[in-house]
Amino acid sequence: MPSLPVAVIGAGPVGLAAAAHLVAYRQPFIVLEAGSEPGAAIRQWRHVRTFSPWRYMVDGAARSLLERDGWRAPDADAIPTGGDLVDAYVTPLARLGAIAPHVRYNARVVSVGRRDFDKVRTKGRDQQPFELRLANGDTIEARAVIDASGTWLRPNPAGSGGLPAVGESDAHDRVAYGIPDVLGDARQRYAGKRVLVVGSGHSAFNVILDLLLLSDADPKTQIVWAMRKESLDSVWGGGASDQLEARGELGQRARRAVESGRIQVITPFRIRSISPLGDGLRVAGNDGVTLDVDRIVVCTGFRPHLEMLGEVRLGLDSWLECPTALAPLIDPNEHSCGTVRPHGARELAHPEKDFYIIGMKSYGRAPTFLLATGYEQARSVVAMLSGDVAAAERVDLVLPETGVCSTNVVGATSCCGGPAPAEVEACCSDDAVAKAEGKSGCGCGTTAAPLIQIGVRSKA
Repeated sequence: MPSLPVAVIGAGPVGLAAAAHLVAYRQPFIVLEAGSEPGAAIRQWRHVRTFSPWRYMVDGAARSLLERDGWRAPDADAIPTGGDLVDAYVTPLARLGAIAPHVRYNARVVSVGRRDFDKVRTKGRDQQPFELRLANGDTIEARAVIDASGTWLRPNPAGSGGLPAVGESDAHDRVAYGIPDVLGDARQRYAGKRVLVVGSGHSAFNVILDLLLLSDADPKTQIVWAMRKESLDSVWGGGASDQLEARGELGQRARRAVESGRIQVITPFRIRSISPLGDGLRVAGNDGVTLDVDRIVVCTGFRPHLEMLGEVRLGLDSWLECPTALAPLIDPNEHSCGTVRPHGARELAHPEKDFYIIGMKSYGRAPTFLLATGYEQARSVVAMLSGDVAAAERVDLVLPETGVCSTNVVGATSCCGGPAPAEVEACCSDDAVAKAEGKSGCGCGTTAAPLIQIGVRSKA
């Protein structure tokens, strides 16, 4: 199999980073992209400004290839939109002579497995090449597979239990997922309408703030914000303590918008059903609360597409759907620090030899992924596949902390009882390791925070 390529699924930033590292190791590869252009998923949110500056958005091996071709990096402190990321980085990277001939577009992978071996058969399995079946019927053979296909096309539903709410699929023409361009292409769908935004993360912040700008231009636009949380204490993020200034400010802008009284906030609100009501929708939630709205925007996160991996021996955490060894480091139920302990090929490995999931998909249903994490994953995994074990295990990653833990409020000093910031990282890192070993840890994420109800709960 040495002559066979490494198959990379997805030509987004992380998939192309893997390609750049494969070029550096002189490994044959093929990149299979379902879309017609690189960064197809990012193009769907090109209007959104990221909260990470350019210094965190460019992979090291990719930078080396680009600069050899005369590319000039954007200002490291500037904050790009999704469109900037595609136009100034992803597209130039995909067009490089060292990468472009190996990228195949409109190549949607529908299944991955071993040639002539189903999931049950073991003897001789590792000596068989992978087979990747494409939607057009083609079959690609590979010696290894790196799945960097992301999660953008698999949004979580509005229903509170992980399943679509009753009637949700029937209302698809009035329900959007992710971050629609309410100030641009989708403006007419939302202007002058009563819009329900569901979710409490950064995607919801972006939609809420854009809708506020839309309401400035069209005062008939009404905004209702529904969250599942019992309290808003942890919603707004770390504010000035966030090491990504734009991320901290995004949460504070959303908080100020709520405090201004221009948004109706309902929490906790857990959607049970969605039904038609004239030209609009009636949304029924817990405790008999109902909301009558015109449009719904669902910002409840994403989940990995695993159906195409049905014949691959995966080692996944049973609830996060991420690699088993990674789960204790990113579990939002437990993980409470603003950064994740460095991880690489070892933590990302599956029982299927030479198969890896990297990028956003590697986090399963966990919401805390940053591009810098994906780039480090790509570097480590490609090093391992290239036989450079020392480089694969030398994982160096320092992520900017959020300045807030899953159990504290803005202004609290830390998740571990108030030690200095340097101690916080060590404490929480040790805590994650302890939990992975079945021990109690230092207590990060276990201190109860006071519940302070900020929102308004009412019937429409």
